Amino acid sequence: MLVVVGGHSRNVGKTSVVCEIISGIPEAGWQAIKITQHGHSFCSIDGLPCDCAPGDASHPFVLDEESRAGGTDSGRYLAAGARRSFWLRTAKGELGHAIPTLKSLIAGAAHSVLESNSVMRFLTPDLYIVVLDYGVEDMKESTRLYFDRADAFVVNAAGRSTPPWPGIPRRWLEDKPWFPARPPLYGGPELIAFVRSRMSRAPALAECSGEPS
Repeated sequence: MLVVVGGHSRNVGKTSVVCEIISGIPEAGWQAIKITQHGHSFCSIDGLPCDCAPGDASHPFVLDEESRAGGTDSGRYLAAGARRSFWLRTAKGELGHAIPTLKSLIAGAAHSVLESNSVMRFLTPDLYIVVLDYGVEDMKESTRLYFDRADAFVVNAAGRSTPPWPGIPRRWLEDKPWFPARPPLYGGPELIAFVRSRMSRAPALAECSGEPS
């Protein structure tokens, strides 16, 4: 099964949702992958201005496997119980260069969860979950582009009755399942039950022939 978790901005709980899924369904032996796109001429390690990869055209992306649990997002995946954890970094707009490698990783694991919006341009997951925080008015273009493909939402309403983003009416949320985010819980048992129900219908990717779409 392939699960993609996206969000409309930074620091809205995407990593927390990924970790809840990993820890809530430990028997899946999740492979977890965080995808980060930096601006050109920004460091692939810490996001600060520099001249290192992947700004260099000969290194359009960098993929590292996390080796220990820790405070990084990919380290949090391991702490939550992921079997393997990766961090893929690429310059903004260059994610396509990494897709063959990413597909190979996904094909080699029964169950993968990815933290990204932009990957929706290249992959069709079994489940796409979007994390929303009504207290944060920023809306990534990648979220807006793929909003209608969401299968479910994890929502921190922040005391508001309607979403704050122009062009995103509340009825779009009401047409699909959504689960309340009450930090530090994001989705809770109801989200885990939902993911389990979808997992029962999705084949394990390692058992499929060919590359995932």
